[in-house]
Amino acid sequence: MKLASKRKVIQSVIGSIFINGLVPVVLYHVFLNHFSSFVSLLLATSVPLLDNLYHIVKHRKADAFGLFMLTGFVLSLLAFLLGGSEKLILMRESLVTGILGLIFIGSLFYSKPLIYHFAIRFSSSDESEQKGKFASHWEFPYFRFVLRVMTAVWGMALLVEAVIKTILVYELSTPAFLAVSQIVFYSVIGGTILWTVIYRRFAKTRLDLLIASRN
Repeated sequence: MKLASKRKVIQSVIGSIFINGLVPVVLYHVFLNHFSSFVSLLLATSVPLLDNLYHIVKHRKADAFGLFMLTGFVLSLLAFLLGGSEKLILMRESLVTGILGLIFIGSLFYSKPLIYHFAIRFSSSDESEQKGKFASHWEFPYFRFVLRVMTAVWGMALLVEAVIKTILVYELSTPAFLAVSQIVFYSVIGGTILWTVIYRRFAKTRLDLLIASRN
């Protein structure tokens, strides 16, 4: 990865932590001086949603994280309609990641797991070029095995993250949870990304050998 690309990724991660982690915690304490705990929590956790809606409108496309936040906001509205459950608001991201984890696991029962489609969508190469490359690699059983392993690991990681944060909702105070939840999220996701990078390099080396031996 080029230096400029690395710098852009780092800036994106720092910005995401600031908007999704620090800002909601600060606003929650500010709003507590004027509103109830539930309303303060609802307003504070809406900031990440508004940020993602802005990017959706600006770039005229919805990414996975934007849809993730939108689903979370829908769950917040559901909490409000059900009588104002703070626990449900705090659990909304866990519910979404848990559902996404189940979707990853469920995709293993289809011909092509979810990672197959994600890899094409988020590849730095041209999408049509990547589709052609994946189609040619799909005939190798090892390639199919690798994608299924990666899909299973991501599914389990998302489910583990959801379970941990659900437990923390009932063990921590609201301010403490707002501070800790993003640490849990980025630790699990960051660890899974690191594993993916390492495993992908190992798998690519072996796949290249299989392709070379066939040719």
